[in-house]
Amino acid sequence: MKIEILGDRITCEQDFHKQLAQALGVQRYYGHNLDALWDLLSASVERPVYLVWTNSAMSKKVLGDTFGKIVAIFERVRLQDEGYGWEDKFTYSLD
Repeated sequence: MKIEILGDRITCEQDFHKQLAQALGVQRYYGHNLDALWDLLSASVERPVYLVWTNSAMSKKVLGDTFGKIVAIFERVRLQDEGYGWEDKFTYSLD
């Protein structure tokens, strides 16, 4: 599954979480915070997932340190999936 986060539509952290929850169809139970992001991506989403964050530079300016924390979670999930040797895994790109 390919999902897209539209960086030009993010004005705060909650905008990111809302987009992600909607793209994955988990609006009803997603916690809309960084801990929930880890829980969702590391264990609750069916693989494969390819996440593309368009206009990520704009988001980085708006989100500041939070942007780095989100990307760090993406990277942890990616490395976890690789470590498990899964063929279907989580990957991402920042465009």
